[in-house]
Order: sequence, then C-alpha cells, then structure tokens
Amino acid sequence: MNWIGYRIVFRLHSPLHIGWRKAGNVQVTRPYLTGRSFWGALTERLARDTAAQKGQKATTSNDYHESGHQVNEYLAFTYFYPALQSGNDYQVVWPWDDERTFRRRFLSSYQSTALVYPEHSAAEGSLHEIEFLSPHTLDTADPVYLIGYVFAHKDCSLPWHDALTRLQFGGERGYGWGKTELVSLEKTDDAFSCTVDCSGRRPVITVPQDKRLLAHTKPDQAMIAGEVEPLVGREWHTNNGAGQSLSFTGIMYVPGSRVLSEKQRFTMGNFGIWKVHTKSSCRAGFPTRP
Repeated sequence: MNWIGYRIVFRLHSPLHIGWRKAGNVQVTRPYLTGRSFWGALTERLARDTAAQKGQKATTSNDYHESGHQVNEYLAFTYFYPALQSGNDYQVVWPWDDERTFRRRFLSSYQSTALVYPEHSAAEGSLHEIEFLSPHTLDTADPVYLIGYVFAHKDCSLPWHDALTRLQFGGERGYGWGKTELVSLEKTDDAFSCTVDCSGRRPVITVPQDKRLLAHTKPDQAMIAGEVEPLVGREWHTNNGAGQSLSFTGIMYVPGSRVLSEKQRFTMGNFGIWKVHTKSSCRAGFPTRP
C-alpha cells in the first residue's frame, strides 16, 4: 500500500465559522470543515513548528509555502463533518439529511456592531452577524465532534500526528473560535463507509449509486445530480498581504450531490477536492486550478 488511512475525531471546543457566502449582513458558515480549511490549519501549525525549531518565527508567505506544498503532496484528506457520540463510537450527522433540524440543532450566530463615541450609539452600517457551528447541540447541549479521514503516503515524514493536537480552524480565530481537541486517531481502510484504494499515486474512493459526494467535486464525465458553485478562497502572498489574493479553483459539485451511476470512483486531490478517477487524475495532487 502506498497510503495509510486514519480516521480522525476532533472535539469542537468553541464556535466554528467556515466562510461560505453573505446574506444581507450575515456571514453564512458552511456546515462542515472543508479540505482547504484543514490544509490551512495544518500548514500553519507545521510551518510555525519548523520555524520554532530554528529559533525563528514564520512571518512571511514563503515560510508557509513549502509546508503547504508538502501537506498536499504527502497527505490526502477528506472534509470533516459534525458528529455526536453514540455509545463508544461517533455518528456523523449529515447536514443534507434534514436541513431544518440540522440548522436548529447545530447552527447559531453572533451579532455585533461598532460604537460611536461619545454618543454611545451604533456606527452606521457596522451591524454584522456571523453564523457558526456550535460546540454543543442547541437542544440537548451534547458535545459536537468533527470526523474526517487522512491518508498519509508511505514516504511521509511530516510530524502531522503531533500537529493535530494543536489545530485551530476557520474564521475569527483571534476571538478564540475554531478550537479543537484531538480525541481519536485510528488506522482504517475506508472513509465514511466507502472503500478506498490506497495502492496508486493518490487514494481513490468509490461511491456507490445514489450515495452522496462528500467533497467538492470537479464536474467531469460522471452522472451526478446536485448543485454547483464556484469554489473561491483567499490566500496570503507577500506582495499583496494577508487574504488579499483570490484563489479560484473552479466550478464544483457541492458536497451532498448524488451519484446516479452504478458506482463512481474519485481521486482525492489537493485540498480534499475530488475528481472522477482516470489515469491522468492519478498524478500527485492533480491540478486544482484551470
């Protein structure tokens, strides 16, 4: 086997905001942790640890570039989904099974505004609201977990196991959001009950007929039913400053779309993005930009 699979369970200890879109003055969150968000948090931790070992600090984009490249080259990973403890195991709660119930149990929001002094009144146009995935269910106060899978290449030497214990995800991290605790890391041969072929240059996951896509997926020649969206993010390049460089990955099927064919194989690429499995998609990482 070229890849070794692990099931990872985080416990969420503070609100989690994974930026999606804006509706009025509300910053809407995705109901799951994307592969890019996982990649960013892991890259940040590895880069800072590497710099600290040299008695330095990671302060420029160049300090993070090499770590980010190695994460994509030697690790393949899924998106992470909310889960609740069920006996001695954990049960994923899919956001598309019952969207209304999911929102009522897992999603909340925080409102704030800037004040004008000495009037002590709200500054015009400053009211905003940030939606988040709650660290506890809103009805029963049960702790919320995040479950996902990481596949490490046999030649991987990154200290990613240790880094998982100190990750913080998503937006508003300066206010303490996105804090997690690693509660489980176990070897596995599958991912979300789907078989995974770990013998090639990239892991290949097989999704049965009428089952859901669990990552953003390139709309290649496959029978899939679901919504599509442009996948856009922000990056940090030294010349432009933090978050001022836009990254356009492409038009993708969203997680939760259905596979209509008998079964379909997908290659797990950079940032957890899926592509219909072909010989060319087995290239390490395959391109994620047009």
